[in-house]
Amino acid sequence: MLELQGLTRRFGSVTAVNDVRLSIPDGQMVGVIGRSGAGKSTLLRMINRLTEPSEGRILHDGQDITALRGSALRRWRTDCAMIFQQFNLVQRLDVLTNVLVGRLNHRPGVMGTLTSLLCLFTAEERALAIQALDRFDLADTALQRADTLSGGQQQRVAICRALMQEPKFILADEPIASLDPRNARTVMEALRQVNREDGITVLTNLHHLDTARHYCDRIVAMQAGRVMFDGPPAALTGEKVREIYGVSEDEFDEQAEEAVKPKAQRAPKAGLAIA
Repeated sequence: MLELQGLTRRFGSVTAVNDVRLSIPDGQMVGVIGRSGAGKSTLLRMINRLTEPSEGRILHDGQDITALRGSALRRWRTDCAMIFQQFNLVQRLDVLTNVLVGRLNHRPGVMGTLTSLLCLFTAEERALAIQALDRFDLADTALQRADTLSGGQQQRVAICRALMQEPKFILADEPIASLDPRNARTVMEALRQVNREDGITVLTNLHHLDTARHYCDRIVAMQAGRVMFDGPPAALTGEKVREIYGVSEDEFDEQAEEAVKPKAQRAPKAGLAIA
């Protein structure tokens, strides 16, 4: 069980996450929704301690994660694999090596880091990486440079890399925001497959309500750093969306879509612009 107890993060005078309290059972797939600036990304980054909480605690099976330091903190970050919107692959390296980088945290010390950087991986590790790629129909891309792949393929490579960490959690920060609908479905199906077949807890930030409803067991809706809704997908009705955000579902999705576009592609702000 992952427990967030009064989790708060301030950046100067701005409170990005405000007194969040959640209990997440192992093996659940949770979608976190909200407008840009709602605190979704900060929340995920606090869970694996990439961002430090200003107040509150993170507990896992009774262990105080917020108190971890040194090697214990590195082990926790290995348990919490991150997947990012922009894939975070090394574009000039081949796909197989990008996946093998997921073993980095399993190699303690300077020598472990050096052997990983020099791509001195074992035959067993290479076999595991190929197996992960094959699971998502990517084995034939193993020797291609990462930058030759489509966005959807790159994000599935990122999922394979995460699996090489042997994590307990996958924290996916807007994993489909840069993808077209077909590739978005493929990536969400891959995350759900990992959740269902491997029993890995998945927390994912999403910007489309229908996507969250279709793939997630539970939805957490945030607004201005606070949790405004926490429940099953069916309970997040159109009326509830309007109550929280003051807009219809279609307007919410349109605003969210606009917010994740590159700045050059965004329409001029008018009316119901996203905060």
